Amino acid sequence: MTWPADCGQRNSALGPASSFASDWISAAENKINRQVTFAKRRNGLLKKAYELSILCDAEVAAIVFSSRGRLFEFCSSSSMLKTIERYRRCSHHASESMVPTNDTPSCYQEYLKLKTHVGYLQHSQKNLLGEDLDTLNIKELDQLDDQIEMSLRLIRSTKTRVIIDQLTGLKREEQMLLESNKTLRRKLQEVDAENSIRLPSQIRASNCINEPPQPEKFFEPLVCHPSLQIG
Repeated sequence: MTWPADCGQRNSALGPASSFASDWISAAENKINRQVTFAKRRNGLLKKAYELSILCDAEVAAIVFSSRGRLFEFCSSSSMLKTIERYRRCSHHASESMVPTNDTPSCYQEYLKLKTHVGYLQHSQKNLLGEDLDTLNIKELDQLDDQIEMSLRLIRSTKTRVIIDQLTGLKREEQMLLESNKTLRRKLQEVDAENSIRLPSQIRASNCINEPPQPEKFFEPLVCHPSLQIG
């Protein structure tokens, strides 16, 4: 029996006689309960697969990936790859499975490596964020602590370097502003010196222009009157 892809969907295989509560399957909200349930159901699934292969002489394979990316599998045959290849031949048409048999094991191995690596990265990210720490042992917690401490040292070192670079840039800008102020002060002093030389001559020239003209003096000529005689 194949379960629905969505755990919240109704399981029609139970039939209409089943109660409403048993028709719905949802994920456990508690993280610890979810892990305990996973361990129990996983062991039960692998046990049922083993019993089915023994009692019915059937070729059975089961592959389970946990939420942390750990792989659990069972195969009644000597090779999981052979069972998977047999499944591929039976479930796909010849036109849809034009993959050479020799390449299938290597492709599947690469897929398993990538799948495991992705799961490990996801789990490591959760651990770095402080999630799913209850399932780690002392050694794994120590390794996580060392990794976080190393990351913090790198972050602090990078932060210190950035601050030093910013301070160096500010010091450089301050020095440039000081040099610019010195240049402006020197030019201002030169302008003041030139003004101190030109100002007295300009004042004298202005005084000469503004001085009022002197009035002209007229002398009347002496006129001799013949009627006036001396003695």
